Amino acid sequence: MGTGHYFWAIFYFTSLCSASLANNAKINFREKEKKVLDQILGAGKYDARIRPSGINGTANLPTLVQVNMFLRSISKIDDYKMEYSVQLTFREQWTDERLKFDDIQGRLKYLTLTEANRVWMPDLFFSNEKEGHFHNIIMPNVYIRIFPNGSVLYSIRISLTLACPMNLKLYPLDRQICSLRMASYGWTTNDLVFLWKEGDPVQVVKNLHLPRFTLEKFLTDYCNSKTNTGEYSCLKVDLLFKREFSYYLIQIYIPCCMLVIVSWVSFWLDQGAVPARVSLGVTTLLTMATQTSGINASLPPVSYTKAIDVWTGVCLTFVFGALLEFALVNYASRSDMHKENMKKKRRDLEQASLDAASDLLDTDSNATFAMKPLVRHPGDPLALEKLRQCEVHMQPPKRPSCCKTWLSKFPTRQCSRSKRIDVISRITFPLVFALFNLVYWSTYLFREEEDETF
Repeated sequence: MGTGHYFWAIFYFTSLCSASLANNAKINFREKEKKVLDQILGAGKYDARIRPSGINGTANLPTLVQVNMFLRSISKIDDYKMEYSVQLTFREQWTDERLKFDDIQGRLKYLTLTEANRVWMPDLFFSNEKEGHFHNIIMPNVYIRIFPNGSVLYSIRISLTLACPMNLKLYPLDRQICSLRMASYGWTTNDLVFLWKEGDPVQVVKNLHLPRFTLEKFLTDYCNSKTNTGEYSCLKVDLLFKREFSYYLIQIYIPCCMLVIVSWVSFWLDQGAVPARVSLGVTTLLTMATQTSGINASLPPVSYTKAIDVWTGVCLTFVFGALLEFALVNYASRSDMHKENMKKKRRDLEQASLDAASDLLDTDSNATFAMKPLVRHPGDPLALEKLRQCEVHMQPPKRPSCCKTWLSKFPTRQCSRSKRIDVISRITFPLVFALFNLVYWSTYLFREEEDETF
């Protein structure tokens, strides 16, 4: 056997010995970790019912608990129920002098537990919680770390459905502030105080996506409450959500504008097209009413007027006004027809009287010489007509207005009262609707900026 074979044999033997020593060291280390747990949490050595002492082990000072969290997701924000759902990793950290242990020259960084009932726990609860549950797949998502200096870190993943009172006056041009409140249930501020951990106490996942909202910013604050039983420590996180307007623009505002414009088509139809104008007005009115009821079905019944109520109410009024305009046109048309018939009867009677007078003159022509009079009598119709024309030419000319000039382009027969109502409506309805849009958008957009308080 050569020198090389001896070398490899010695190297292999040394490696086996090193691995065996490492395994023994690991076994010894785990045994020491078990011994440390038995020393600090053994029977009769630690009582989880007793609150830890305050700063520097002072018994009469409250226990300080630092809180931070990581927002993993926000699944929904419900306008009707006024609530939102969130999933977060919640962490608490405090110091318990009774849990100090030897770190074995820095090799034992911390001890890990999965049973929360082994140590004392703060009695924190979420005051605006409606529903909540822990995550237990595959194992319970919770751990407790005990550090050598007695510091305890508690971390758990939970899902919560929280109440979020909303002010919908500017809906859907609104911003909503939803809070997450945490408080002590039984320990007063003399015994327990919650504090936000310094340096980024709330973290939010980067790819947070909400279907109809955008999380603009958040703010941490304190909300201690006083009751008959004492003062209790409280923490809160205010989340500012901005509603995405593009969805409502496409689904509500543009369809309502289209319905209002379609109702104006009635002004351009002939007055005699009664079925077409009635069908168009009733159809647009029912469609607008259905649209309004569908919008209100997704919102809670509130005692104040919302921005969407103003919009749908005015649009419904315009559609209803177009239908009433046709009723007025129809009434005016029948009135004009009645007047035209009366004028025709009057002309027929005048013509009949003239024919009778002419026949009477023809019977007297045989006895006397017929001569046309040089001056007509005042009752003569031709003389009256000449007199009217002279009076018209004698009147001073009036300055024509723009509307009268435009209306004068229509033939005399078409410029009846009913036709003039249609022509005026073609101008008035779009102008008034445009003015309403100007006032509506300027008012609510400026109020949105003024009412933004955080």
